[in-house]
Amino acid sequence: MKTFITLLLAIGLLSFNSCARRVVVTPSTVTVVKTPPKHYKVVRLKGKRYYFWNGKHYKKTRRGYVVVRV
Repeated sequence: MKTFITLLLAIGLLSFNSCARRVVVTPSTVTVVKTPPKHYKVVRLKGKRYYFWNGKHYKKTRRGYVVVRV
């Protein structure tokens, strides 16, 4: 009887372990611009380089330029 109760406690404790999961939220639509226009400006904000044109800031990535909020 004692081993049965110990077994039930062990199974109960193992079933309530913490299962941390990583939640990644991705934007629904991302616009990637392959090449910037000729009239873009390079802007440095907080030590990071951004590209500015059409009233928006862009960040350079491997795939192209992505709109970011600064």
